[in-house]
Amino acid sequence: MSVRVWLGALVVATPFLVGATAGGPGPRGEVVTVLRDPEVVESSGLALVDGLLATVNDSGDSGRVFAVDPATGETVGTTRWAPDPVDVEALAPAGPGEVWVADVGDNLRARDAVEVLRVPLGRRAQQVDPPRWRLTWPDGARDAEALVVHPRTGRLHLVSKGVLGGELVAAPAVLAADRPNPLEPLAPVAGLVTDGAFWPDGRHLLLRSYDRLHVYSYPAVEKVADLPLPPQPQGEGLAVTPDGHVWVSTEGVGSEVLRVRLPAGVRRALDGPPAAGPADGASDGASDGSSDEPGAGWWRRLLGWLLRPV
Repeated sequence: MSVRVWLGALVVATPFLVGATAGGPGPRGEVVTVLRDPEVVESSGLALVDGLLATVNDSGDSGRVFAVDPATGETVGTTRWAPDPVDVEALAPAGPGEVWVADVGDNLRARDAVEVLRVPLGRRAQQVDPPRWRLTWPDGARDAEALVVHPRTGRLHLVSKGVLGGELVAAPAVLAADRPNPLEPLAPVAGLVTDGAFWPDGRHLLLRSYDRLHVYSYPAVEKVADLPLPPQPQGEGLAVTPDGHVWVSTEGVGSEVLRVRLPAGVRRALDGPPAAGPADGASDGASDGSSDEPGAGWWRRLLGWLLRPV
């Protein structure tokens, strides 16, 4: 193994080992519930549907979505399908009794097309054959872990997971089932995005990385806030409740779902008209996902060098 490959493996592992602690402690979160199902081992993606909390395990799991009662943390329903997905990484509400499932993970950038499915969700065990649609990136394969659906139009968006920056792209307004659907580039966004959601009125977009929350106006996609999240081992879930509360989750058995208290300036930005500049009390973070906090970004820059094409 070459020194470069060895260093690459070490640096790739670093963010998963240090998680949100790299930039120092963030705000404390209020525990909403605990995911008590021992089958939920790598919760990646979070969505609220009909009062139920939907989540999935990421790469390596079979095709299934867990429906969790937030009041107890117990799984009250599981929806399964076949064939098994490649790497499910994200969820988004799809209307009453349904959830969008995004089979879009691609760490090796080897998939010509990724896939989204529309899966029923409820308080029961069920085996389904969900409709599915193929999506193609505009300029070659990319990794992604965030699917967001606009609450007014229903249009699907993906966020690529770049180390030094990602990109927000949109699927066609009407998806074609008989051919791949090209994704339209919209704007650059923060790096290492692991999940996201629209604010209930659709005028702002919230994206999370392992340790930070990034808020953008929409459709302008201009950053209005950038703030630390509560420390979590490997934060990969974010959901926004209908009444405007932010919930975040992490991988691991028995993991906690936390409610994040947003600063007053960020709340004003979200409740008011879309803003072009940073909200009061929130830093205007760079779009490459870096941070001025000590130690928060060195491994991202090094990883970008190690993983650059040769």
